Amino acid sequence: MSDFTLDPRLSADTIALGDLALSSVLLLNDKRFPWLVLVPRLPGVSELTDLSPEDAARLMEETRLAVGVMQALAKPDKVNVGALGNVVAQLHVHVVGRFRSDPAWPGPVWGHGTREPYPAHAAAQLVERARGLFAAA
Repeated sequence: MSDFTLDPRLSADTIALGDLALSSVLLLNDKRFPWLVLVPRLPGVSELTDLSPEDAARLMEETRLAVGVMQALAKPDKVNVGALGNVVAQLHVHVVGRFRSDPAWPGPVWGHGTREPYPAHAAAQLVERARGLFAAA
């Protein structure tokens, strides 16, 4: 995994939470939606089908873990999971907490409005809580 480099757009739009066995875990820096991103630390991977069966199974387990963390972190009405890759080709999985009261409900969050970064203190608190939930899982 030493040749892995995070896509610059993901790097610019997220806050690093830490690493799981396969994936880096990121928090999308957008206070409108609680949003985690899992990025397998494998170079040149853009599709789920690029993963070995073992890595695909590991990514699914990490996604399940991230959904559980999202449920505990934000108590959303629904959790959306998706791997689009239309803007950022590097394989990454979105885990988004959705609320009936959020500005995009019931539509998709992608492309809805302009990202609103967290204030620094709120980001620090959210990062600490999310890291604790991942560590306890």
